[in-house]
Amino acid sequence: MNNLDKENLINRYLTAYNTFDVEGMIALLSANIHFENYSNGQLTNSTNGIDEFRELAEQSKSLFSEREQRIIKLTFGQDSAVADIVYRGKLAVDIPNGPSAGTVLDLKGQSEFYFVNGRISKIVDRS
Repeated sequence: MNNLDKENLINRYLTAYNTFDVEGMIALLSANIHFENYSNGQLTNSTNGIDEFRELAEQSKSLFSEREQRIIKLTFGQDSAVADIVYRGKLAVDIPNGPSAGTVLDLKGQSEFYFVNGRISKIVDRS
């Protein structure tokens, strides 16, 4: 994949994510997608395979009434890309021992995307 193909795939993925389109996200992933999420250096979520990813994505979309990931910088590797991201999300539900519904989360982080055969094969989110 060339860098423009990688960028287009990432942008399509983020558009689907921002609009809560789980099937649109899934369509861009390899069957053996691996996903990891880290918050403050701690692994908070991990999935292996399309079914686990879909389940997490469906659960996650119910937590927010609105959400947006936006790329502020994109750096390419041979089979990867690292996106510096700003994230804004409004909670739809109360989080146990955490923020309440209506709370707006503003975060900065990075998402690492890896590619195989024209699809996203791994995503690592860090905030």
